[in-house]
Amino acid sequence: MKTIIELFEESVSQFGKNIYLYEKTTTAYQGSTYDEVKETVYKLAAGLLSTGIQAGDRVALLSEGRNAWIISELAILYTGACCVPLSIRLDAASDLKFRLLHSGARMIVVSAQQASKIEEIRDSLPELETVIYLDEKPVNREKDFSYNGLISLGADLLRIDPLSFMQRKEAVKPDDLANISYTSGTTADPKGIMLTHSNYTANVKQALTLMHIPPTYRTLAILPWDHSFAHTACLYCFMAKGAAVGSVQAGRSGMEAIKNVPINIRELQPNLIMSVPALTRNFRKNIESGIEKKGRLLKAVFDQALAVAYVYNGLGFDRGQGWRIVLKPIVQLFDFVFFKKIRKAFGGNLDFFIGGGALLDIELQRFFFAIGIPVCQGYGLSEASPIISSNSLKNIKMGTSGKLVEYLDLKICNTEGQELSRGETGEIVIRGGNVMKGYWKNPKASEDVLKDGWLFTGDLGYLDKDNYLMVLGRFKSLLIANDGEKYSPEGIEEAIMDQSPMISQCMLYNNQHAYTVGLIVPDITAINRELEHARIKPGSPEGIEAGLTIIQHEIDAFYKGGRYAGQFPERWLPSVICVLPEAFSDKNQFVNAAMKMVRGKITAHYQQELDFLYTPAAKNILNDLNRRHFSKWYESKS
Repeated sequence: MKTIIELFEESVSQFGKNIYLYEKTTTAYQGSTYDEVKETVYKLAAGLLSTGIQAGDRVALLSEGRNAWIISELAILYTGACCVPLSIRLDAASDLKFRLLHSGARMIVVSAQQASKIEEIRDSLPELETVIYLDEKPVNREKDFSYNGLISLGADLLRIDPLSFMQRKEAVKPDDLANISYTSGTTADPKGIMLTHSNYTANVKQALTLMHIPPTYRTLAILPWDHSFAHTACLYCFMAKGAAVGSVQAGRSGMEAIKNVPINIRELQPNLIMSVPALTRNFRKNIESGIEKKGRLLKAVFDQALAVAYVYNGLGFDRGQGWRIVLKPIVQLFDFVFFKKIRKAFGGNLDFFIGGGALLDIELQRFFFAIGIPVCQGYGLSEASPIISSNSLKNIKMGTSGKLVEYLDLKICNTEGQELSRGETGEIVIRGGNVMKGYWKNPKASEDVLKDGWLFTGDLGYLDKDNYLMVLGRFKSLLIANDGEKYSPEGIEEAIMDQSPMISQCMLYNNQHAYTVGLIVPDITAINRELEHARIKPGSPEGIEAGLTIIQHEIDAFYKGGRYAGQFPERWLPSVICVLPEAFSDKNQFVNAAMKMVRGKITAHYQQELDFLYTPAAKNILNDLNRRHFSKWYESKS
């Protein structure tokens, strides 16, 4: 067992001249070496010591991804304190305030874009003594500091009294808390996951049994850095191998930063990217939209190229086997004509994505495998630091969550906690050095999931005959029919969103009813394109009716006789649907930091609509409620 400090120091000694961090603040990316990052970390940590920080103190971190993010976290850890990473999507008055109060944070490191949130709630945070501003200090408070100012203080301390810094650094132990990482949760009371130094270093060691990361590799960290997946798989796994991490160029707003992502990908030319299904889906839609703009003939040839590649690739591990070997020259031709050019949009060096955060529909995996950038889907959760399994370039089986990491025990249990046989479906239960210490100030919740060293994940799954993990969804999100039968909705939802260009988001619901219903967020841009092609005016009464009919046809495609028939049992497909007037977003808090739907909040907000869906009037999609909701999309744009 080792600390994160030891992990970092070992990498610096081995890869000191390698670039660790890439950041773009002006016109081009600039690199900072491992040696340079270490020097800044030392100064900042010494600066924190000069403020009176104590071992075990909690220091919150609220910022967009940038060099100063990981430098700040490392500096906090060097002092023996615990970092509390916070999502920039958090609402100040409720979510952010709760986490700061609950963690008892004495200090917070904050970026300029997030500083106003802290000012808004600071008077209601009695334990918060100091704010450290990554940018300029907006207010001249005696106990507050700027990032650069603290680095200057630390440089002075290292000259005058280097021994105090070294003693504090060497006192940090593997079992000390590194993070309190809050669940993005569906209630106003999220849980603080206690992760130790050794939880992280154990998980880095485990993850690297599946993935080969050469020291020459670069990644662009497009996921939020507080997100456990990005945190470990990106910042720490790349650190362990002497590889480089680039941050997305900051904008004046979150939306501006999102627009910088494709530009930054082309500039940094990453070798791999960590992604979640929502982002991967957007990448695909942008690719297909670009192909469609070049004409129907090219689109038809592109679709044929995909179809041939799908057959040749199989499920990945059986690519080109048997009679399919005869397709290899055709696949290579299509790759030269189409797919190679698409890869250039991702910088030209992208070998693969690592997917996580939610279930990924197999159709999306087939698409990216065909264009030559496989999505190596994995599985994990924050309580496990978070990586449990993943596909990799050497072991990929699409439709699964891959092979288990080494140095981890796994069993599948029934509702009574008894272990099931291979192939049987039950709760995924794990044991290893990556399993959290427990939930901060919540012994009851800790006891519910930690039993004799085993973590009960709350996820359904099984190990298949090839030893790949199949994850079927969360217990709490299950559809429950009126006869008590249960089914995970996530695979159906992902398939509907991936395979229908007219549907942007989808949530299924069944709480002991005779049939399943669906809440649908339409893709207005795609629907309008279809309407205009049919010479129907979008937003007109005729357009509203035609648009709703298009959405119904997309759902019908999954039933018998439809183009996607047979993928799922029909009793779990949505028999009745409600078109929603707005998207699920972080603004309305219907998606969390991992871009997963917050089902509890969506259900509570749309309870009247869900009740209506179980009435006779709802069975015709052209009902008054759907007409009103669909019309609002056009009203919001006018």
